[in-house]
Amino acid sequence: MNKIFPQGDGNGNAAAGTKALPGGEGVQTCVTLMNRTGFLCHDRRSCVPASRVCDGVRTCAQGEDEDEAMCRDVPQSLPSFLMARCGDPTSWIYSDQKCDGINNCGDCSDELSPVTACPPCGPGWWRCPSTVFKYCDCIPRVLCRDHTQHCSDWSDEYSCPGP
Repeated sequence: MNKIFPQGDGNGNAAAGTKALPGGEGVQTCVTLMNRTGFLCHDRRSCVPASRVCDGVRTCAQGEDEDEAMCRDVPQSLPSFLMARCGDPTSWIYSDQKCDGINNCGDCSDELSPVTACPPCGPGWWRCPSTVFKYCDCIPRVLCRDHTQHCSDWSDEYSCPGP
């Protein structure tokens, strides 16, 4: 079940920081089944991952995730809960891309402090100084013992127990 975080006062009035869509409905956040930030559709049941908002595909039944007012000047027109700034303030990512193990910002600021406080590597990951630009401090365990160096200390080939 999706978690819904209403941003209003209970009387239908949107709280500060939300953006109203045409038709008077306020944009609201939710948590997807993958425990990531999402966009709550007007049906109040469907939670679209942040990175699937303004992607050119209508995911909500009424298409509100592709609303012209919200998508016309991305990222400035997006509600703040849907986006995150990178270490380079001119760069941004969708908020559900933070702490996903992938170097989405290009400088690992979406995975590392001080910009992001991510939890340690999960069970499907191996902590090491990565040589692969796609990753930062953790690589997927499926890359362990595959006869290819992915960690600068070679720990993915000699220490990692594998998947």
